[in-house]
Amino acid sequence: ARDAWEDEQKKHALVIDEDSIAEVISLISGVPVQKVEEAEYSKLRRMPEALKSRVIGQDKAIDSISKAILRNRIGLKDPAKPIGSFLFLGPTGVGKTYLTKILADYMFNSPNALIRIDMSEYMEKFTVSRLVGAPPGYVGYEEGGQLTEKVRRNPYSIVLFDEIEKAHADVFNLLLQVLDEGRLTDSLGRTVDFRNTIIIMTSNAGSRQLKDFGQGVGFSTAARRADTSYQDSIINKALQKTFSPEFLNRIDETIIFEQLSEESIFKIIDIELRGVKQRISALGYNLELSDDAKKFIASKGYDSRYGARPLKRTLQKYVEDEVAGLLVNNEDLPAGSVIRINYDGQSNKIECNCSSMLLQS
Repeated sequence: ARDAWEDEQKKHALVIDEDSIAEVISLISGVPVQKVEEAEYSKLRRMPEALKSRVIGQDKAIDSISKAILRNRIGLKDPAKPIGSFLFLGPTGVGKTYLTKILADYMFNSPNALIRIDMSEYMEKFTVSRLVGAPPGYVGYEEGGQLTEKVRRNPYSIVLFDEIEKAHADVFNLLLQVLDEGRLTDSLGRTVDFRNTIIIMTSNAGSRQLKDFGQGVGFSTAARRADTSYQDSIINKALQKTFSPEFLNRIDETIIFEQLSEESIFKIIDIELRGVKQRISALGYNLELSDDAKKFIASKGYDSRYGARPLKRTLQKYVEDEVAGLLVNNEDLPAGSVIRINYDGQSNKIECNCSSMLLQS
């Protein structure tokens, strides 16, 4: 009788699928199932514009990654693979890692959603085992892998392999399994699920060949099109030399980031200045920056070889330091005063002034 009962139960076994889980979430939260699904679809629809408002000058890259994620999230992807896998290419300092951080925040709303693995730490063969955990008998065996343990604890995340071209060849064997099967087995024998992750790899392949390409900012539109085409051809050639066809064929999308234009640099300066203006406003003053001063800061803070990375230091030097000098030398500056940053073309210097007071750098 018991065997018959068990056989009957097996025939009518309940299957728990995504709809069932959504139904339970709906009952617990009081939010209808349709609204749970609509919230995600709405987020996916808004993704391109939301990312473009925070990552400047990389509209093409954002459109590509948004389409790929949308394609995968609506059910067109292989369910056994990660949500998406992307290889970010292009010059240094143009936003490859920054876009990854913004995407993690947008997709998963958690500071723990970005798992960053610096591949310069995995250049030697003996370091590869650290990703999945030390073998039995070795120190750290019970701690798990630096990759697998983080994904096991945060299955809904973006995994960033930074500067992937520096990794040892054995690392790519592990990645092939993740990209193919959406899982990885750690040293403790546990299978770690990567199906709810987004895999992003950044590379500076071709950057050396591009180091003298497009010096400065402010090219004409026609020149920029030609430059972009030339840049893409160099990067694609370097890509074929650096990575194996087996690896490249398993990646959903290879995205080439563009050099930043003068307009993009100005937008980045405006974004960075928001924080400076807020801090100055908290002190009781207002800050204004002339267009000529912006151009000067853009020329000092951006280099095609290093991208926009020096921009923050440039703003500190020519804005924050100048304002600090003005305030410390004028203790009785009235509240509500407007502090202006201008550029003097004759002396080739930034000037910081307020009312009749003037300090030169």
